[in-house]
Amino acid sequence: MERRIIFVKQNSRNGVVQRNVGGENMSYFAYKLIPPRPTFPQDMTEAEANLMREHVAYWTDLAARKVAVVFGPVSDPHGAWGLAVVQAAGEAEARALGTNDPTIKAGAGFQFEVYPMPQVILGERA
Repeated sequence: MERRIIFVKQNSRNGVVQRNVGGENMSYFAYKLIPPRPTFPQDMTEAEANLMREHVAYWTDLAARKVAVVFGPVSDPHGAWGLAVVQAAGEAEARALGTNDPTIKAGAGFQFEVYPMPQVILGERA
């Protein structure tokens, strides 16, 4: 299977990466989901486990629609957290993905942060 690497540089006007996807300029953002406590993966309640199932379904749908490039948990020794790399038309759209995450909507102590990615390298399958 042949693989191609695509380097995407930042737009000189606003410092944010933009790639034309289906006729629309898309930028890349890192999304960080911070759980309510560092020990969350080890001691989540049944209600929190159900909420995490909704969270995974939400992000799986975004990945299927190619909005989320990748997502999953990060095993940080200081406490696990979630990471997604998303394509969005701008930072407001990227933040809306976080606002609509079931973990955030539930008001269960989760927080999220969004960071623009000024340069990305994408590996694509031919």
